[in-house]
Amino acid sequence: MEDPVTSQPQAAPVLVAIDGPAGSGKSSVSRAAAERLGFGILDTGAAYRALAWTVRETGRDPGDEAAVLELLGGWGFSITLRGPQTVEVVLPEGGSPVDVTEAIRAPEISALVSRVSGHPRVRERLNEMFRRAVAGSGLPGVVIEGRDITTVVAPDAPVRLLLTAVPEVRARRRAGELPGLSPERVLADLVARDEKDARVIDFFTPAPGVTLIDTSELDFEQSVRAVIDAVRANAQGFAGRMEA
Repeated sequence: MEDPVTSQPQAAPVLVAIDGPAGSGKSSVSRAAAERLGFGILDTGAAYRALAWTVRETGRDPGDEAAVLELLGGWGFSITLRGPQTVEVVLPEGGSPVDVTEAIRAPEISALVSRVSGHPRVRERLNEMFRRAVAGSGLPGVVIEGRDITTVVAPDAPVRLLLTAVPEVRARRRAGELPGLSPERVLADLVARDEKDARVIDFFTPAPGVTLIDTSELDFEQSVRAVIDAVRANAQGFAGRMEA
């Protein structure tokens, strides 16, 4: 995984770790904040989606941890860390990279992601990949967002944030992104997902050292500013490497 924009080695990047439940605005807010700070953005969810796509493409059983681990042994993955997101994979049998940027957002891939990401050893392998990608990015900083980021992937990051919002607000936001689905249906789906996620991680109570940002009463611009302010407040000594 590498950022095609920069490849020259620099000082270790400032790492901003952001967790949050579905519909909290985590992805869109993180990306906007990263752009204004002059940082890269690592969408870990895209990696799991790309892996799920590859599992499906190669006919493997997403519920078989050993099969997924075997696939990872010959799997190639790359994602742009700045600018428009491009996601590519190299299938285990080799060949040219395949652009899966749009394909990984298909509903059938969304349905597979939780099965693939639920394997502990698979998560360990991808977490190692995420850490290498950030360390070798050559960027002044990287915002890494997704699940388990503040507690497992980057527990020592100088900035760790938990973005959240009440379910009704998250459902209203998500419904605006999903034409044809009512806020009531989206709310029911979010509540079900919250209950499932709660068995693995608490998305509503920040771990020690993690700053909570509740966006329930904030619009998009206010949410982005809250993240930037939190980064500035927590990343003392790094202010000279931030653009915003």
